[in-house]
Parts: sequence; C-alpha cells; structure tokens
Amino acid sequence: MAYGRKKDYRNRSFIVGGIFLLVAVVYVSVLFYLQIVSDEYEQVAANNATFVNTLYPSRGLIYDRNGKLIVSNKPVYDVMLIMREMQGFDTLEFCNTLEITKAQFDERIAEIKDRKKNRSYSRFKPQMFMAQIPAEQYARLQEKLYRFPGVFVQNRVLREYAVPHAALAIGSIGEVNAKQMEEDEFYSAGDLKGQSGVERMYETYLRGEKGRQYLMRDVHGRIKGSFNDGKDDIAPVPGKNITLGLDIDLQQYGEELMQNKLGCIVALEPSSGEILSLVSSPSYDPSLLVGRERSANYAKLLADPQKPLFDRPMMAMYPPGSTFKLVMSALMQQENIITENTRFPCKNGYYYARGRRLGCHDHKSPINLQQAIRYSCNAYFCYCLKGMLDDNAGRYGSTKGAYDKWREYVMSFGFGHELGVDFPNEQAGFIMESSGYDRIYGKGSWKSATVISISIGQGEILATPMQIANLAAIVANKGSYHTPHIIKNIEGEGIPEKYKEIHHTMVDSVYFDVIHDGMFDAVTQGTASIGLIKGIDFCGKTGTAENPHGNDHSIFVAFAPKDNPKIALAVYVENGGFGAVWAVPIASLMIEKYLKGQIDPRRKWLEDYVLNGVIDPRKPEDREE
Repeated sequence: MAYGRKKDYRNRSFIVGGIFLLVAVVYVSVLFYLQIVSDEYEQVAANNATFVNTLYPSRGLIYDRNGKLIVSNKPVYDVMLIMREMQGFDTLEFCNTLEITKAQFDERIAEIKDRKKNRSYSRFKPQMFMAQIPAEQYARLQEKLYRFPGVFVQNRVLREYAVPHAALAIGSIGEVNAKQMEEDEFYSAGDLKGQSGVERMYETYLRGEKGRQYLMRDVHGRIKGSFNDGKDDIAPVPGKNITLGLDIDLQQYGEELMQNKLGCIVALEPSSGEILSLVSSPSYDPSLLVGRERSANYAKLLADPQKPLFDRPMMAMYPPGSTFKLVMSALMQQENIITENTRFPCKNGYYYARGRRLGCHDHKSPINLQQAIRYSCNAYFCYCLKGMLDDNAGRYGSTKGAYDKWREYVMSFGFGHELGVDFPNEQAGFIMESSGYDRIYGKGSWKSATVISISIGQGEILATPMQIANLAAIVANKGSYHTPHIIKNIEGEGIPEKYKEIHHTMVDSVYFDVIHDGMFDAVTQGTASIGLIKGIDFCGKTGTAENPHGNDHSIFVAFAPKDNPKIALAVYVENGGFGAVWAVPIASLMIEKYLKGQIDPRRKWLEDYVLNGVIDPRKPEDREE
C-alpha cells in the first residue's frame, strides 16, 4: 500500500510539472507572437505616442473651353473614430450633438466592426463614423470634441457646380466600395472617387495625392502638437485642373431647347474632334448627387420612368435613317457603282423590288446624286445597293462578298464598333455580318432586295448619336476624323496622344464635294429649309427613324459653315416625326448660337416654337381627338 502511494505521488509530480511546463511554453509563445510576429504592440506604442492624420488633397478644377469654371470644391467634415481610444465615452451626449439616435449609433458601430462590410477594420486605425456633416454641426461638435475620446474630424472637399447643367457629361463622385478599394490601394473606407463621366475617366489626374501629418499625443491620448517639428509630414498634392472642349453656354442652351422632349444633341468641332455639347434629355442638376443626400437622390433618378440617368448620346442605339444616305453616297462613288451624274428613276414615288415596294417623297424623276441628297430620295439609294450587291456581285465573288466589302466601308465611317470616346459605357452600335443573313435566310438565298432597307439606314443597322455626330464631322472633313473626346487640356499633360491621331475612311476626299452640295441644297431648297440662317451657309441632312412603339424619331445632322466648318452635330428627338419637325429647328438654333453667340430676333418665332413645344409620343391614330 505504501509503495503504491509513493508511486501515485511521483505520477502527480510529473503531471504538475507538465502543466507548469505547458503554461510556460504557451506564455513564451504568446509573448513571441505579440512582440515578434504581431505588430499590435508596435501599433499600440506608436499610437500612444503619435497620431497620423491623413491630409486630403484638393480635387482638380474643371473649366469649359472658354476658361469658365464649371466645377470647383467646397469643404466638408467627416466624423472619424478610433475604437481603441473610446474610453469613458458619453454616447448619449455624442448622439445629441450629431442629432442621431442611440439606435443609429449602435447600428453604425456594428457596421464599422463588420469585416464583411468593412474589410479594413482595425480598432487601432481611424474609421469613418459619419460623412459630410454640415458646417453648423461641425461647429457644435468641435466645441465638445474634448469630451469624446477617440473622436476627431477629417476635412475633405466635395464638388460644387457653377451651373445646373451637363450632369451626365461631367459625372459625379461618390464613396468607394469594397471592390474599388481592392483594385486601388490609394483608396480607404469613406474616400470619394469619380463614378461617372469626366470625373471617372480622368480620376487619376483629378484626385491628387494624399498627405500625412504626424501629431504627438500625451498619455491621455490628447493631441499636444506636431511630431518632430513636422519634419516627417508629407504635404498633399492637389489634383490637376482640366479644361474640357465643352462650351457650357452652348450646353445650357441645348438643354433648354430639349425641355419636354426625349432625345439628345451631340456637337463636335470637326477639326479636333472635341465635344462642344453633349445634351441628354431629360437631364438633372448635378448638385443632386453631392453630399449626404446623394444616395436618396440617386434612387429617385433611377426610378424616374423617363430615365434621366440614361446617357443617350453614348448608350442609346437608333436606326440612323436617311442620314445614312451620306455614307452610301460616298462609298458608292468610291466603288464606281455611281458617279455624281448617275441618274435613277423614282417611279410614282416608289422603289419596286421582288414584289416589295419602298415608299419615297414626291419629287421629280429621274434625279442625280446631288438631287437625291437634296430630296432624300429612298429609291436612288436602293438602286445603289442593288448595283453593288447584285449587278456587280461578280467583282466580289458573290453577293455575300460584295456585302462584306460594303460593311468594311461602313465600319471605316465609325459604325459597328466603339469609337474610343473618353466616356464610360460607350456602345458599339450594330452592323449585321453577312453570316447573320446566312443564318436568317440561308446561304446564297439573299440579295439586295432581301436587305434593301439598309440602303436607307433602316433594318439591321443601329448607331449611337455620337456615331451619327461623328459622321457629320467626317463629311465636313471630307473623309477623316479625330476620335471624339471631351478633354481639351490636362494641366501639365496636354491631351492623350490617341486624340491627336487622324483616322481616314476608305473613301477619297474628292467624292465629298457633291455630298456637300446636296446637303447645302437640302437646307436652302430641300427637306431642311426651315433651318435657314441668314449669314451662315450650312449643310444638313434630315432623317426619320422608324419606331414601332410610337411616332418615328426626328433626326438631323449638319455642319457649319459650309466652308471651313467649325461645328458638326447630330440631333435626335424621340417620337418627333420627320426630321424637319423638331431636329432641324433645334440644330439650326444650336449652330446660330455657337457661331454668332445669339439668336437673330427675326428667328425668335422658331426659338419660341422649340422652347414651348411638347411632344406627344403616341402614334397619330392612337391619340384622342
């Protein structure tokens, strides 16, 4: 019994010794982790001695082409917390000062600590509690700040707009999300970033570079002054100012003309490709998407059935209608299908093919190319397509081969692909591939009559208003263009090289003279004569895009003056009917405003007609009498 008892004591001594050894190993391991592996003690020590304050740079200013400031900055204040330092925190007083409830405080603290929502959370690092408080609220908080340990105010800037126009063109800035922070380490929770328009495309120039300020703190965490006399501080670098090609006065006038209408205006400077005006209607005041009400206002705009957030110039795709006859006129001459003297009949105002009848206008017949452009003759361009796809198919091996060549020409005019405009969400439009027709009709089973509507910009053709405006610039330049762009100058940088490059179509410049003459005739004695401007010779082409859901869309492209053009533009008015009804008057007024600075009083009647017009989108037969 005694022997067994001694043996038990010896086993117990091993167990106790093992426990002490295990505790020692754990204790040493924890000390090793905390002091060697983890930076927690280093952070605690550093945070006890210093506080690092992020200095946000002033965002670059935005000017229009004439040097008018259109976007500037205004100061705002963000309430920041350092969780570890919130000792003896008077939550109720803090909530009263910021005019929030205790429930709202608790909810926000939970969001900050939720690593799914806030991946950068650390109780040692500043966290955004409330963004963009107004100046009067900041003043109240500043008086009591000493009572709220772990709380400080971060100064930032928000955008301020000189005019309530060009919202989609300029774009907006908003708080970064988790994905944006992952993609670019420049951003932290609560930071603002360009989310659309110019603000997004030129974000890296506009945002500048953050600075850092090191401050000393006492044992109670109170700021006692600059650390190391500020020698370690890094000053913020302001963002670069940028100048746009936009003429803000022309933009404002265009938005006024498009009131009570759906559609858009795109105006370009042909010699440079700079965007002079980018109107999308309906629009909205850009200041709605600034500050703490941004989310609520964005939700309202998003729910608006008229889609003010939809960027029609870049994203809407319409049939180009008769404006496409300008492309047909050029490429058919280049391919020797026609000359400027080639005449075709317009039998009783119709073109007949394989039992199909395509309507036209009432005009004399037969007519040559210049007259076909003047009168916008459908039959003429149907004959052109027949000549290329059927009569001369042997030159290309087959109708399909001829169509492929036709499509190559069309794409050289900027259709069927993105142009590379400096805006997000640019759409490519659509030009059917020959393989698409093979799938629909069968290989070798389709001819010009099958696809005849493409000759007049209908059928399997879709284009953005930007592409149509670029077509106007191409014709103005007699076959060449710069990629459309809104940037005119980046401070110290100029503009990207790609916008200096000149692109050439597959059509020689000599074939555009007759097109200019036909477009001039259209304004002076043809389908666009309502747009005549005394003292300004300009060229234009009307269009009407078929719309199965209501009235057809009214289209007009133009450039002015006829010699040495300064402006080229496209106007789309949805449900506006014929081009001459709405698009021509709007384009005419825009041209006069840009070139003369004001509207001739004798044309006040036309301005009143456009400004006071309200378009009924329904088809005539659906309207109540």
